[in-house]
Amino acid sequence: MLVRAGAAAAVTTTLSGLRRLWRGGGSGTAACFPLGRALLGVRGAEAALLLQGLLTNDVTRLVAADGPPAALPRALYAHALNVQGRCLYDLILYRVHESPEEEPHILLECDSGVLDAIQKHLKLYKIRRKVNITPCLDLSLWAVIPGERAGDIAGSLAKCADQALILTPDPRTEVMGWRLITKKGANLSEIIPGSHIGNIQDYHRHRYKEGIPEGVKDLPPGVALPLESNLAYMNGISFTKGCYIGQELTARTHHMGVIRKRLLPVHFSAPLPKDSIPEGAEILTESGKSAGKFRAGGGELGIALLRLANINDPLSLNIAGDKVKLTASIPKWWPKPTSK
Repeated sequence: MLVRAGAAAAVTTTLSGLRRLWRGGGSGTAACFPLGRALLGVRGAEAALLLQGLLTNDVTRLVAADGPPAALPRALYAHALNVQGRCLYDLILYRVHESPEEEPHILLECDSGVLDAIQKHLKLYKIRRKVNITPCLDLSLWAVIPGERAGDIAGSLAKCADQALILTPDPRTEVMGWRLITKKGANLSEIIPGSHIGNIQDYHRHRYKEGIPEGVKDLPPGVALPLESNLAYMNGISFTKGCYIGQELTARTHHMGVIRKRLLPVHFSAPLPKDSIPEGAEILTESGKSAGKFRAGGGELGIALLRLANINDPLSLNIAGDKVKLTASIPKWWPKPTSK
């Protein structure tokens, strides 16, 4: 939700889901992880129209005028694709405007390493549309992974509404908690009582454990395919919207219903040495056949693109001449197969 000064009543009525996450009677607290990802503001009458033709999800949902403001999603996940249908950028879109009557204002969360490239990409297709595209250097982005400590944070959010700009469930999957956008220098302990600032490596370990790709290492630009990257599982694509760049191959793959490889969480038998595994390193079966490719990881956890036919086989990765065994797993948050 978007929280603004003077919005105490709105805070009280829109935080029921967040209150539930903080009630459990356990001893855990919410961990707030400072993300190194960038925020890019896209604002103007034709902001949604511009993004609609470039992204996989239905951006018009953020500005739809045929329903109550409360029905507008606060965040969407999407990819920008190239003309061959391969991923360029993974994005989370945040709705800043409060109602369809206001000027559309959307924040794009992206890998900081491709911020300039995304700006150029948007401006290439902007042409004469009434849209302003500006990096938001005065804002900070946080991932909030809830603990179990009981508590109601609605009152504190209302008191500190000028510091918490956006606090919304991660649109990809429930296991990723919440996304928080604040002004730089905001006091997180006032916004989320009992929270603590976590180690960013723990955030990435959580992502790898759940099989959530994020950024250019997990989703190499021009290489990763959206459906193999579980975009549909993470609510990041609309198969009913109009045309967008890269749609043809993506739609054809979806309607054929055949996806032989997917990004999966992997667990290694020993912690990985830092920076010694080349990107795209081959993962092999016992017989030496290729089962897929390693994308990224840390410690004993990682994420890899694997053939689904091989995920239950004994697998290994060659590291400096040594074979390191690994096992793959299906994340619990994936949709369950429908029984025929």
